[in-house]
Amino acid sequence: MDEHTPTDDHDEPDVSAEWMAPVDGDILELMCSEEVFTPDHISDEDVCRAPDAAYRCRQLVKYGLLKKYAPGMYDISDLGEQYLAGEVDPSDLEPDDE
Repeated sequence: MDEHTPTDDHDEPDVSAEWMAPVDGDILELMCSEEVFTPDHISDEDVCRAPDAAYRCRQLVKYGLLKKYAPGMYDISDLGEQYLAGEVDPSDLEPDDE
């Protein structure tokens, strides 16, 4: 897979956690867009395959970086935006085990 470089004004966060995957930052960057809200959209942007994107979105919801609105529909959370701004260390986040 080719490396994906975010092109918007967010600084790439320097922190990561054991539970994170390399594509998570790219997924969160895409979720800032009004046009991206499903794993298929993430796949269309060549970040990763849709099944992988769906799994990563569920993980990001579990840690509070994305919000789930309906099956297969997500948006970035305030916490996710803070992560992209470099204000949140994901290794400090605890999973929501609902």
